[in-house]
This record gives sequence, C-alpha cells and structure tokens, in this order.
Amino acid sequence: MAASWRQLILRIGERCTAYGTLADGEEHIETCYAFVVRDLQDSESDILSWLMQCIEQLPHKIPLYGTLVGLLNTEDSDFAAKVVQVTREHIEEALASGDCNKLRVLIRFTAVLMSNNVIAPASLVEVLETLLSSAATTVDDEKGNPAWQPRADFYVFCIMASLPWAGIELLERAPEELERVMAGVEAYLSIRKPINDTCFSAIPSDNEDYLVDLWKRVKHCQENGWKVESVPRPHLAFEAKLVTCQTYDFGPVTCPDPPQAPDKITASSFGKQRQEAEQRFPQRLKRLVIFPLAKTDECMTPIDRFVIEEYLLDVLFYLNGRRKECAAYLAGLPVPFRYEYLMAETIFSQLFLLPKPPFKPIYYTIVIIDICKALPGAFPTVVAGAVRALFSKMGDLDIECRTRLINWFAHHLSNFQFVWPWKEWTDVADLPKWAPQRYFVQEVLEKQIRLAYYEKIKQSLEDVPKLVDLLPPKSLPYFKYTAENQDGCTESEMLLSTELTAMVKSKKTARDIQVWVEEKILPTFGQRSAIEIVVQTLFYLGAKSFTHMVTVLERYGQVLTKLATEESSQVFLIEEVSKVWQYSVQMTVIAIDRMMGYRIISNLSIVCWVFAPNNVDQFHISDYIWEVLRNAVSKTINRTADLRKDIESAQKTLDLAHGAASKANSNLQTAQSLLDSADTEEALAQATAKAEWAKSMVEKKRNEENSMQEALEAKEALLNRALKEQEGLFISIFQHFCSILSERLSKEPESESAMVGTEEDNPAAMDVDATSAENDKEGQKIELLTEESQWQAATVGQLCAVTRQYATEIWEHIDKLDEDVFSGSVHPLVLKTVNSCIRRA
Repeated sequence: MAASWRQLILRIGERCTAYGTLADGEEHIETCYAFVVRDLQDSESDILSWLMQCIEQLPHKIPLYGTLVGLLNTEDSDFAAKVVQVTREHIEEALASGDCNKLRVLIRFTAVLMSNNVIAPASLVEVLETLLSSAATTVDDEKGNPAWQPRADFYVFCIMASLPWAGIELLERAPEELERVMAGVEAYLSIRKPINDTCFSAIPSDNEDYLVDLWKRVKHCQENGWKVESVPRPHLAFEAKLVTCQTYDFGPVTCPDPPQAPDKITASSFGKQRQEAEQRFPQRLKRLVIFPLAKTDECMTPIDRFVIEEYLLDVLFYLNGRRKECAAYLAGLPVPFRYEYLMAETIFSQLFLLPKPPFKPIYYTIVIIDICKALPGAFPTVVAGAVRALFSKMGDLDIECRTRLINWFAHHLSNFQFVWPWKEWTDVADLPKWAPQRYFVQEVLEKQIRLAYYEKIKQSLEDVPKLVDLLPPKSLPYFKYTAENQDGCTESEMLLSTELTAMVKSKKTARDIQVWVEEKILPTFGQRSAIEIVVQTLFYLGAKSFTHMVTVLERYGQVLTKLATEESSQVFLIEEVSKVWQYSVQMTVIAIDRMMGYRIISNLSIVCWVFAPNNVDQFHISDYIWEVLRNAVSKTINRTADLRKDIESAQKTLDLAHGAASKANSNLQTAQSLLDSADTEEALAQATAKAEWAKSMVEKKRNEENSMQEALEAKEALLNRALKEQEGLFISIFQHFCSILSERLSKEPESESAMVGTEEDNPAAMDVDATSAENDKEGQKIELLTEESQWQAATVGQLCAVTRQYATEIWEHIDKLDEDVFSGSVHPLVLKTVNSCIRRA
C-alpha cells in the first residue's frame, strides 16, 4: 500500500517502510513535501492539525518539520501563514495553562521557523524578550512575586534552550538582537536568587543550579560560533529556495501575571506559594553524574550534551505509552555521537528525580530493559557500569533514591535470569550490618526473593557463599501454639487455639467466633491473650498464600476489629502479626496494608508501631518498616484524593439535576400559561394534562435534585473526616520524628554530620580495624559512634523523603503542625529538614 501523507509526516527522518530505501534526511523531506503538496488543497485543515500534533509530540524532529514548512511556504504561503498563526495560538494557550512541555517545544519550533525564513528574526526576538521581561518582573520584589521564581526560571530556560536551534541564523541575520537577548538573560541571572536544592538532589554534593549550568553551556556555544553538531540543519540543502520566500510577523504573545503576593509576606506564605510554583513548573532534569566525563562527554561540547539530554527527555515524556517505539527512538537519535553513557545517566536521573519522577519508577525499569534488548552489544554493559558506579557512591546517595535503586535493580535482574557478578561485592558480607553497601545488597536480595522464590535466589549465589548469609530466612510463618514452640504459652491457650482452628475449618461465622471469644477467652485470659490467640491462629491458617490470608481477613476481620478497638490494642495486634511473619517482611507489609484497607487497624496505630522502640533500632538496617509507613500514608492520601474526585463528580451531577429542575419549572410555567389561556373545553383538557405532567416532572426533578444535594453533602462530610484523619496522621508522624531525632541528635556533639538527605561515611570506621588489636574497647566505642551516625543519617533521610513527597498535603495542615509539633523543643536539624523540603527555608 502506498504511503500516505500522514505516515510520511509521522515517520520523517526514520528508516521505515514508508520511505522505502530512502535513508537521507533531505530525501525524506523532499518526498514528504511532494505528497503533502499534492493533497494540500483537499486536506489542508487535516494536514495542519496532524503536522502540529507531530511537532508537539516528536520534538526531536522539529528541524525536519521546520524545513518541511519552509518548503511548503514556497508553494502555498497561506498554509505557512496558518502554521505561524496556530503556533502562536498554541504558545498563548500553553502560557495561560502553564503547560511547560508544550511551551518549551513550541518556542523551539518558533526558533526553527526563523531559521527556515518563515518568520523574521525580529519576531523571534520579540517572543524571547516577552518571556524575559515577564521573568524579570516576576522576581522583582516590588512589581512581581519572587515566590514564583520557578516560573520565571522556566521562561528563561525556554529562551536559552531554543538558542542552539537558531543561534547561527540569529548571529548572521540579527547579531545585535541576539546580543541583546544574551545580555537580558545575564541580567536576569544576576537578580534571581540561586537555587539551593541540596535536599532535592540524589547526591547532594553534585548539586548545581540548573539555570546557571545551562547558561555556562550557552556561553560556551556562543564562543564557539553557535556550532552545535547534535542539531540537524536540513534547511541548508534548500537554502536557495527558502531565502526567496515570504516571511511572516509572528505577532506578540502575552504572559500571564504571577499570582498576587500576600499583603503580609511571611516564611509560610512565601513557602506555600514557592512550593506551588515548583509543582507547576518543576525542573525537568536534575543531572546525576554517574560516569567520568571522559565517557559521557566524549567528542561532545557542553551544549551538545544538553541537546541530546533534551532529545532523550522528550522521547521519554511523549512516548511513555508506547514502550517499543520509545526504546527504538531512544536508541536511534539523529546525533553524530555515541551517547549510551549519557542515555543511562539521563534515564537514571529521571528515575531519581526528587520529590518524584514524571512517571512511575516501573516505566523507567521497562525502558532500560527494552533498550538493553534493542542495543544488546552496548547498553547492558553501560547499565552494569552505572550500577557499579552508584554502588561505589552508596553512602552519599539520598535514602529515597537508594530505595528506588534497590527496587529497580531487583526488578531488572529478574528480567535477566537474576544473573549478576556477585563476587565483586563479596566483601560487603564483612561490613557492619548498617553499612550502606551491605544494606543495599541485603535489600536487593530480599526484593529478588519477592519476585522469585528463596531457592532460586540462593542458587544464584552458589559461587559466593558469604553472601548467602545476607539472605532473609525462608518465608515460613511462626506459630507459637505448637508442641515445638510453646513460646511462653500455657496448655490452656494451646487448647483454645486448637478449638479456634476447628471452628474456622468448620466454617463458623464471624459472629459465632466473636461470641466464643467473649465467653471463653476474654473473661479468663484478658484482651491481650485473646488478641494473641486469635491473631496467631487466624494468620497461621491463612499462611498458605496471599489469597488465603485475604480470605481469612475478609471472613473474620470483624473479630479482630471488636478485639482491638483502641489504638494501643491495635498496636499490639500489629506486633502479633509481625511475630507470625517474622521470617517474611513481605507478608508483614502485605498483612498490615490489608488490615488498614479493611479498617481493622487505623493509620495512627501503624505510625505508633513503626516508631516503637524495637523498630526504631532497625531504622538504618531494614527498609520494610519504612515501607509499612509509606503504604499507610499513601493509602490515607489516596482516600482523600478519591473523595475529592467523587465530590467533583457529584457536583457535576448536581448541576445537571439543577438544570433539569429549572427546565421542568419552565415547562410548568408554560403549561400554566396554556391552561390560563385555554378558551375551549378541548384546549382546557389538553392544557390540564400538560400541566399535570409538568407538575409531576417538577416534583420528580426536585426530588432528584434534593437526593443529589444530600449525596454531595454526605461526600463532603466524608472528605472533612478524611482530612481530619490526614491531619492527625501527619501530626503523629512528625511528633514521633521530632521526639526520637531530637533525643538522639542532642546526644551526639557531631550530629550536624548527619545532614539533610546525606549519609557520609564516617572516617572513624576506617580506624576500627587498625586499632582494635591495641585497644578493643576503644575500637568498639568508635564503631558504636559510627553506627549512630548512620542511624541519624538514615532517619533524617526518611524524614526528608516523607516531607518532600507529601509537601502539598502537609501545607494543608501547616498551621496545626506548627502549633502542635514544631513550636516545641525540636532539634534545629529537624526543623531545617522539614522547612527545606516544604520550601519554607
């Protein structure tokens, strides 16, 4: 089947069947141009719509699309004028809605239109200076609102990011205007406040202001005559045609004013607006340096690296729903460099983006797997090198990024038969249990068991028996009411457990078991023993599989709910569940999550259990406790989000019902008028019937409206309760964090070494082995201090992670948190961490 103009526009620049044997980009443009011109008269609006869609969603092909529009301008100037008009309209829409990606791409396309002589250089400069003026006004203390600097920074980023695509042409055709733009950018950088993103960087020591970094690259490009090897310049082959075409005035664009600054600017009011601005205009990339620059920047200038990063990020963003095409585009970018190392760094930078990546981490896992399959001779080696490099920096890696790395690595290995040269890391078995590298290997192995089974992972370690010791125990339930265990239980308790087992197996109802517990256990043994017997027995009976456990909770969850009505008893219930699954942290996490879902336990009881003394001592050596907390917070937030969606839907339904009721009233009035004006018996009968029908409809619609109003009010009441519950959850979390951290940080004179989001290795750990032979006691003391510093860093890191991720929800309750939590005697490092993460610093 012959290729259509749709296929040719979409596949331009690719090796594909649509272009047959044509591989040259210029030939693609000529072929596509010929097909489009042929159908332009009959399908102009469709071609325009499709072309703009491709420009906005395949931005790495913009130079090709710009040249195509330039050639079409030689044949049909009206069509080119419409492209310019639609581009300006889309830029206006993106500015008004705050659509960052759309605005950035369209500014780049505008620059390319100028390079193809479709618009005049003065028009492009006018657009850039409009953005620059808005940015400068925003950060002005008197005229603007400096809290919205993230938006101003983004506008200036768009300006600088477009220059590699138009710098040479601007230098040739409008050098003074180009110099004016560069001077304006430099002036803006001198008045804005530098960004300190330490607690938002995967490796805090690598933190650098992204706008300043880009400015250095643009300046280097300017000094190099604006030559950028990674930006195709297909228009040069058609320059003789393009210079004779008509150019168009792009027209002015209007930037919206920033939100009004509050009359009285406080740290809280400024921080809240700053956090909102960063959420709407986030940094696109926080560059993570994994490899030596000799590998990632081989033969590349600094601006080439930036351009290739832009290509990679565009493909990741716009092709997120088409994994195979995404991997193919990533592996075949139109650049004259090898960029596998840079591609790995960029993908990992997105995976580690804080507070959260643009897409779920599983997306980047799948992308890496697909690229490994697309480039089997190169990319797997690069990924392995990235893992080794990150492993060597494990002590510096942000605690949340470390968790993401653990989850990614385990999942990645599960797609490659769990093969890894573990011998390289054998020495971690000799490190203390709290050492970051040992922790990493231990958690990866535990996550792999979740994805496979114990024997499989143990077999993968057959060449490194030392690492087998890092495997968790086999996933078996612990049941205390057996002849082998008898862990402090009496014969009477064992008999009760046996009787309960028989009742469950005979499928007694929850009500029957509840009555039995109230009559046979509670009066004699008390509440705690009753919880022990019921939890141990039910969870042991449901231990065969996840499905069995869920079935037991669904059938007999009411029994547990009646037994544990107070927070303290719910904490004890969770503790008993963790004892049953003490050899399987995965089942512990799932069981607690399910019990919260069934409302057997509250989120507050989970928080209290997480911060129980036994668990606090494991904060730096195990992740599952934090996983339980993360699940509890996410579930609470999701409930609130779902209720908000329900209310929005109910409000729309109510509006429709209100409209229907109004229409029914109008019909009734019309029928009443007909009834009043009826002058014959027949007309009177018809008008009476219509009036009766109209009255019935009014009554019906009024009842529906009232019903919808009641439903909306009920949902709003549920939302208010959920928000109150959410507020109580955050108060409890931060109270516990403040309590344990303030207590333990104050004991350490060097506690400031456990800085926000960092985990620096303590040099004293290196001295332990050297001095232990001479003075064992002194060595033990140094090691203890080192472990304490790791505990502090891990706990502060988790505080940072929770605050970062839920900053928007925390701001909803900040007044109550300030009153109940942060107004007391809280360690300065804790306050600094929280304030930095919610942007109140």
